[in-house]
Amino acid sequence: MEKIKDVSGVVLAGGSSNRYGKNKALVKLHGTPLIERVLDVMRPIFRRVIIITNTPDEYSYLQLPMYQDIIKGLGPLGGIITGLRVIPDNAGFFVACDMPFLNQGLIRHIVEIKADFDVVVPRISGKMEALHALYDKRCQSKIESLINSRIYQVFRFFNKVSVRYVDEDEVRIFDPDLRSFLNVNRPEGLNDFENLF
Repeated sequence: MEKIKDVSGVVLAGGSSNRYGKNKALVKLHGTPLIERVLDVMRPIFRRVIIITNTPDEYSYLQLPMYQDIIKGLGPLGGIITGLRVIPDNAGFFVACDMPFLNQGLIRHIVEIKADFDVVVPRISGKMEALHALYDKRCQSKIESLINSRIYQVFRFFNKVSVRYVDEDEVRIFDPDLRSFLNVNRPEGLNDFENLF
C-alpha cells in the first residue's frame, strides 16, 4: 500500500520509564526492541516518521529524525506539542514507543477518517487512548493553554477542539482483540506478551 504523505508518524520515546526501572523502549520482546516493533508498523504507513526523545544517542542507530522535548518534564503532552511544532505536515499520528502490537489497518483507518477533525482518538470503555491518536496542528494553542495552566493530562483539551472518537466496535473491525493499546509498564508484563505471538 502507498505510504501516507500528508500526516507524519510520531513515536514518543521520551518517558523516564520509572515503573519499568530502565528504558523500556529498548527492552526486547522475542529479540526485538519494543521501539523497533513500533517502527516496523509505522515506517510502511508514513512517508515521514520521527522520534521525540530526550536521549537521542540511544536511538541514533535507527537513523530517523529525532527531536527533544521543547519543554521537558511534561510527560506525553510535552511530546505531542513538540511533535506538532516540528513536523512538516498539518497533522501527526502519535504513538508510544512501548506498544508492540500496533495494527496497520487501524492506524490507516484513523488517518483516513480525519476529515476536518482536530483529533481522532480511540475510546475503549470510556477510556481515551491518547497515545494512539491523530492530532492536527490546530491543537497547538489549546495544548499551550493547558501547559500554562499546569495541567498535563492530554485529554483535558479535547473539549476545546473537534474530536472524532473511534469507539470499540469500530476498532474491533481492525483489531478484534484490542491488542493495539497494550503497552509494557513493568518487567513482569513482558512475560505475558511473550505468549501473544
